[in-house]
Amino acid sequence: MGSSMRILEDFYEEDFALAGIHTSLEDFTLVYSLNKILKLRLRRAVSDLSFSSNIFYPYFEWKDELYDRSWSLLTNSCITEQRGPSGDLFPEEPSFTNNALVPEHKGANFLLKTEEDVLNSEVISRIKSIPGVITAYVIETVNLKSKTNLIF
Repeated sequence: MGSSMRILEDFYEEDFALAGIHTSLEDFTLVYSLNKILKLRLRRAVSDLSFSSNIFYPYFEWKDELYDRSWSLLTNSCITEQRGPSGDLFPEEPSFTNNALVPEHKGANFLLKTEEDVLNSEVISRIKSIPGVITAYVIETVNLKSKTNLIF
């Protein structure tokens, strides 16, 4: 039983590299810049990534057929609004919650997901050179608790 369970875990394990990007840019501006500087063709996905009825993470994707690689740019946060009675001082005012896709890296506005052998220091330097990008860095995925949120 133990070994078959381990095989199942390995089967569902997806290896990928992840970069966190801190920026004040809007998603479409960042996508345009990434496409230009990294020679990608990211496009908005047909449907958003969703884990519940009111939490949606827009993302952009591109399958590089030439090198058989996938690229995804994900928004790391989703702001949800709650209305209704509460013990709040202003019960009619909505409250907002920021739901991070990768809570361990809440500061990153966007996450760039691709193959492990592609995300290197040169790619990170290029991302950092985009006007409006504050910083970018590789996120270690081995012990990332929210890794399953990124397997789609």
